[in-house]
Amino acid sequence: MLRSALPLLAAAALLLPVACTPADTDGADTAASEPASPQDAFWANLQGLCESAAHGELLQAPDTQIDPDSDLLVHFWECGDEEIRFPLHVDDNRSRTWVFIRHDDHLELRHDHRHEDGTEEDNTWYGDTTIDEGTANRQEFASMRGEVIGGWAVEIEPGVHFTYGTMRDHEFRHHLRFDLTREAELPPMHWGHETRPSQRP
Repeated sequence: MLRSALPLLAAAALLLPVACTPADTDGADTAASEPASPQDAFWANLQGLCESAAHGELLQAPDTQIDPDSDLLVHFWECGDEEIRFPLHVDDNRSRTWVFIRHDDHLELRHDHRHEDGTEEDNTWYGDTTIDEGTANRQEFASMRGEVIGGWAVEIEPGVHFTYGTMRDHEFRHHLRFDLTREAELPPMHWGHETRPSQRP
């Protein structure tokens, strides 16, 4: 009797629901659990600064474009999903705005320079794009210039500092660092803020 029942028991077992193991659910959860790319994380760090301002200092420079005694203030002004705009105020000069642009596979940094009446300076819109994925805390916007890599680097240590500068072979030349440990009063609006730059790709 027992021997004849064995085939029936085996067939019934095939009809029982199979319990899901963690491996079975991995596919459903993978998309939600995947970490952000370094550039996505960097973008989120930029957005985390918005609607605030920070005082800065010039740590080094190969020229006299900015006086070391200047009052530096960055206004983390406008943060979107595809464009972020941070004006730099140097004393009463409100001509400079850093523009970060997000693309599907890279980030871009441009410099919007204005006269006091809001018109564009001749050298506006220079910049470069990222050449690798970077990290959540540092992105380099650069290209090969002869035998060296030249361009700009931006670093963010959330709650500590925001750093901007020109660089050569990954080392800073101009080096501006802004203190995120204490929030500054928001400055007057920068020159030309009413209109977007015309020299866009």
